[in-house]
Amino acid sequence: MKDYEAILRPLIEPLVEKPESIIIRELPGSSKKDVTILIVAEDDDTARLIGRKGTVANALREAAGIAGKADDSNVRIHLKFESFEEGKEEEEK
Repeated sequence: MKDYEAILRPLIEPLVEKPESIIIRELPGSSKKDVTILIVAEDDDTARLIGRKGTVANALREAAGIAGKADDSNVRIHLKFESFEEGKEEEEK
């Protein structure tokens, strides 16, 4: 299994204001061929990582997808973006 955090972190850190707050975790997929990567960041940084019309997110998906296919494992990569702010709002309610 690839270390997707090691692949994505160098791509993500230059794009955000607070790289030290980025959390990247691999979540269990629906099958062995599916991998979901959760990327959690500050609210503003999450917006930067998604980009206008999802252009940055699509580029990150493409880079992770290439890494998933590099060793002929043919794994589908799904990226999920969340912000710390979303969790705080839910706790306040």
